[in-house]
Amino acid sequence: MVPDQMKTPTPLDILVIAPHPDDAELGMAGAILKFKAEGKKVGILDLTSGEPTPYGSLEKRAAETAAATEILGVDWRDNLGLPNRSLEATLAAREKLASVIRLLRPSWLFAPYWEDAHPDHLAATQLVDAARFWSKLSKTDMPGEPFHPQRIYNYYCVHLKMTPQPAFVLDVSEYWEQKLASIRCYHSQFIEGRPTEYPTFLDKLHDEASYWGKVIGTRYGEPFTSREPIGMRSMSSLV
Repeated sequence: MVPDQMKTPTPLDILVIAPHPDDAELGMAGAILKFKAEGKKVGILDLTSGEPTPYGSLEKRAAETAAATEILGVDWRDNLGLPNRSLEATLAAREKLASVIRLLRPSWLFAPYWEDAHPDHLAATQLVDAARFWSKLSKTDMPGEPFHPQRIYNYYCVHLKMTPQPAFVLDVSEYWEQKLASIRCYHSQFIEGRPTEYPTFLDKLHDEASYWGKVIGTRYGEPFTSREPIGMRSMSSLV
């Protein structure tokens, strides 16, 4: 079963699937803002509440997520209600996520990169891959009509202790300040209780975005990859 608020179909172009509230903002808030500016319908599905954390609470996280969502201006956001810290790609979770995909019918899915130090992030990626396949099944009790998203792209989460080798880097220079504002909304996660001397968590995030911008000759960038080949009709959009 899916939450009641998800039962009314809201067709999307893009669905970003995040293990916890704040992962979508960290990994690809710039891309989300860019997609919205281009007129695409974008949604975010957080898989868990993200709690417990040292300085957070369910109430704090809900308020922080609502504030960040307003900055991003996405068309839809919800939470699948799976367990934080023990997220698993179970059959029940797969059916629940596939049901949402069938109702929202996004052309593109964005999921975390498949290598990460955080077990919830790994489980999320496995879950998205499996649910994408299940969403096209016929002769099933899942709501909605069979549907198969065209693409899965992967964004990078902050627990990864390696240098990514992305398939492409998106120029998000125009949207960096808004991205940073959306991340600042998660005060309990990235500001409260954290060291205040340089470099802070937000300083490091800025440096990473600057690095990826340097790689492609812009001010700020966000890296992405995909297990599947990325097709191109022309070279005209390359930076």
